[in-house]
Order: sequence, then structure tokens, then C-alpha cells
Amino acid sequence: MTAPATAPAPAPAPAAAQARVRAQAAFELRTLLSNGEQLLVSLVFPLGALLGLAITSFPSLGEGRRIDLAVPGVLALCILSASFTAQAIATGFDRRYAVLRLLGTTPLGREGLLWGKALATIGVELLQWLVIGGVGIALGWRPQPLGLLYAVLWLVLGTWAFVALALVLAGVMRAEGVLAIANLVWVVLLVLGGVIVPRATLSGLGETLTGWLPSAALADGLRAALIEGTVLWGAAGVLAVWAIAATALARRTFRWSD
Repeated sequence: MTAPATAPAPAPAPAAAQARVRAQAAFELRTLLSNGEQLLVSLVFPLGALLGLAITSFPSLGEGRRIDLAVPGVLALCILSASFTAQAIATGFDRRYAVLRLLGTTPLGREGLLWGKALATIGVELLQWLVIGGVGIALGWRPQPLGLLYAVLWLVLGTWAFVALALVLAGVMRAEGVLAIANLVWVVLLVLGGVIVPRATLSGLGETLTGWLPSAALADGLRAALIEGTVLWGAAGVLAVWAIAATALARRTFRWSD
């Protein structure tokens, strides 16, 4: 007589969707914060920009207290750095090494993976804003209290727009090309995109054209919120159009593997 075979233990069920997304977001956040190059772009460069603007008189930032004009621009730079440059580079190399394709077949799924990346980006940006805001206050920055609430709108809109643009870039190009172009775009928008230097200091056609850039819309919106305590709905509309258009384009063109 042989003992009856026992039934195999059932496979463990996957964690709930929200738990999977939270775990992936925590992993993505640790990865972003442990990457020296991305930490340099996301935190060290914006902090250096703020200190440079605070202790020098170049470039001109227009009328008003210099520190009040500088901090919102640097906060916009933080969103640009974390949402676009860092996310494009990370996603490009994840796609190259088939990380995206493999994770997309797990219970996390592609949608969960994207939500994890978005939440991790928000986490990095909150850390950036705490550091930049704390240093700014130490240097004499005094934002409008109501503007701090409005700034949340710009954080969400800016993150959406630039993460979507990052996915457009990272989803169609090879990782090396993403690395080069993402850093180039960061420099161009920093210098010419109305981020650090308000577009109001430009004149004529330059001011008009720059106003249609997502970087200028984000920076203008943050300055209006934090200096005047108002919402620039026109700039919010420009940023929303960029976000919607980039999201639609990313859905059509993004490739999960090379």
C-alpha cells in the first residue's frame, strides 16, 4: 500500500494591485536616488543654480526681489530634471535591457509599471522641493501662503507633461540617443526655455514663442502662484495641451523593447 499523493500547494496569489504599484514605486524611487548621474541632474544642479542666482546679479531676472523670482524657476527646473531628463534616461535603459518587457508580463502589468514610475517621480520632486524650498527660505524667500496650494496644481501638471514627453523620447530611440538628447534638451530649456530667466525679460517674438513651451508655462505658473498668489490659467492650458498631446503620442509610439 502506498500513501496517497498529496495535492500540491496552491500557488500564492499576487498582491493587490495597489500594493504592487506601491512596491514598484518604492523600488523606482530607490533606484533614482541611488543613481549618481540622475541625482546630480535632479538635485545638485538645481541647488547650485539657486545658490548661484542668490549670490550673484547675473542673469537679470526682471523686477522684484531676486530670491522670490529665483526659487520658482528652480522649482520648475526640478520638475524638468526629475520628470523629463531622469525619467527618459532611466526608461530608455530599462527598455534596452528588456526590463520593461519582463515587468510588463508580471502581475504588475504595464499600467502598474507606469504608475510606479509616476509615483516615484513625484517622490523625487517632493524631496527636491523640500530641499530647494528650505534653502530658499534660509536665503530670504517668502512665498505667498495661498500660492503654496496652487503650486500643487503646477507640480501635477508639470509632472504629467514632462513624464509623457520623456516616454515619447525613451519609447522610440536607443538608450544612448535618449541619454544625449535628454541632457541636450535639459540644457536648451534651462537657457532658452523661460525656466530660470523669466520669459518676461525677453522681447517681441522671443517672448511670444517661448510662452508656448511647456517649460515656460510651468515656470510662469509657479512664479505667479508663489509671488502673487494667483493662477495663470492660460499657462495651465498650454501645459495641459502638451501633456495630453504627449500622452496620446506616447500611447501610439512607445515600444516596450528594442
